[in-house]
Amino acid sequence: MMAKRKITLSLCTLVLTLSAVSLAFAVRVVPLTQPHEKPTFLRPTFNRIFDTSMYGILQLDNGLAQTPQMGWNSWNFFACNINETVIKETADALVSTGLADLGYVYVNIDDCWCQTRNSEGQLVPDPKTFPSGIKALAEYIHGKGLKLGIYSDAGVFTCQVRPGSLYHENDDAKLFASWDVDYLKYDNCYNLGIPPKERYPPMREALNSSGRTIFYSICEWGVDDPALWAGKVGNSWRTTVDINDSWASMTTIADLNDKWAAYAGPGGWNDPDMLEVGNGGMSYQEYRAHFSIWALMKAPLLVGCDVRNMTAETFEILSNEEVIAVNQDPLGVQGRKVSVSGTDGCYQVWAGTLSGHRLTVALWNRCSKAKTITVTWEALGLQSSISVSIRDLWEHKEVAVDAVSSFSARVDAHDCRMYILLPRLPLRNIAQPLLKKHPLNKR
Repeated sequence: MMAKRKITLSLCTLVLTLSAVSLAFAVRVVPLTQPHEKPTFLRPTFNRIFDTSMYGILQLDNGLAQTPQMGWNSWNFFACNINETVIKETADALVSTGLADLGYVYVNIDDCWCQTRNSEGQLVPDPKTFPSGIKALAEYIHGKGLKLGIYSDAGVFTCQVRPGSLYHENDDAKLFASWDVDYLKYDNCYNLGIPPKERYPPMREALNSSGRTIFYSICEWGVDDPALWAGKVGNSWRTTVDINDSWASMTTIADLNDKWAAYAGPGGWNDPDMLEVGNGGMSYQEYRAHFSIWALMKAPLLVGCDVRNMTAETFEILSNEEVIAVNQDPLGVQGRKVSVSGTDGCYQVWAGTLSGHRLTVALWNRCSKAKTITVTWEALGLQSSISVSIRDLWEHKEVAVDAVSSFSARVDAHDCRMYILLPRLPLRNIAQPLLKKHPLNKR
C-alpha cells in the first residue's frame, strides 16, 4: 500500500506539471489526425482522418474485447461488503432494468471474495460470504445470460491482504477456468518491487493455457506506461490511479488517460477506471460529463453503483443508447481532447472518429459558469467548407443540417454536450488527408 501511495504522489506531481504547461496557451488545438508521442506501433495511415482501415496496434489475440467491455464491478460502492446475495441481486437488476440488453454483461466481483488457500494451494472463497462457492455463482450468472468476473492480484497479497496470485499463476488460472469464470481483474498490490512488465505476462500465459477464454484486465495503475506494452498482454490496462467519486478525480483521470489514445483499439483498451455514476459524489451534470467522456475515450463502461437501487437520473445516464453506441463503435478509435480555450483551459472539445465516416464531438465545460463552446472544423481535420449534419446524443434530435466551418452550443457549468457529426463528402475525397499539421499540435 505504501508503494501505491508513492505512485499516487508521483502521478499527482505529473498532473500539476502538465497543468502548468497547459496554461501557456489560450487556445491549443490537437487535430484528430495527429498521433501521440512516438507511436511505435501505429499503422502508416494514421494521419488520414477517414481512412482508418489500417489504424491500430498489435493486441493480445484471444478473440475478446473487440469493443470495450461493459458490465458492473463491486468495488466502488460495496468495497469489501460483498456476498453472493449481492452479486445475484445485481445480476437480477442488470437484467430487469434492461441494462444487460444494452451490453452491460460482465458481473465482476472485486477484492475480498477469497479467504485463504487450502492445503493444496488453491484459493478458497470466504465461506461466510460465498458459501455456495464461485462455480455455483457462475452458473447462476450464466443462467441470466451474463458473464462472471473475478479478482486477483499480481502480488503476494491483494490490496485488502487476501492471497495474491504471484507465483501461483498457473494454478489460479486453471482454478478460475474450472469455475467457469469469464473475466479476471488483476491488481498491483504487494508486488515485491518486481516490475509490472515481468509480473503480468505470466498470468496471460496461464489464462491462455487454462482451457477457457478469459478476459484479462490489467490493473497496474499506469505505473509503467502499460499502453506501450500491455496490448500484447491483456485486453485492457489501467492507465491511472484509482478513481474516486469526485469531480476533481474524474477530470484528472480523463486528462491522464487522454495521453495514450493512440494505443487503444479492438482487442485492447486504455482503462481510466470504473464509472462512479450514481454513487452520490457528483451532480447530474458532472455524471453526464463523466459518462460522455468515458464513452468517447472508448473506456470500459463498468458501472460502479448499486444498480439494485438506481435513481431515475442514474438510469437515464447509464442507459443512453446513443452514447453507448459511440463507445461500442466497431472502428474502435479512442477519441481525445482536440482543443481547449479559456485562461485555465476549462472550455474543451473532445472528439473521435467513428465508422461510417462519422465523428463524435463532446463540448465539455469544466469551468464554474455556463459558456458557449465552439468546435471548428479545423480542430476536427475537416476543410472549413465541408457541410455537416449534427445530432445531439442527449437531446436525441438533429440540431443542424448543413453546418459549415464550426458549430457552437451553450454548455452549463460542469456539463457536457455530445454529438454525432456526419460530413457531407464526395466519395472520392473520403480517404484524403484533410488537414495540415497545426503548429501547436505537439503532445
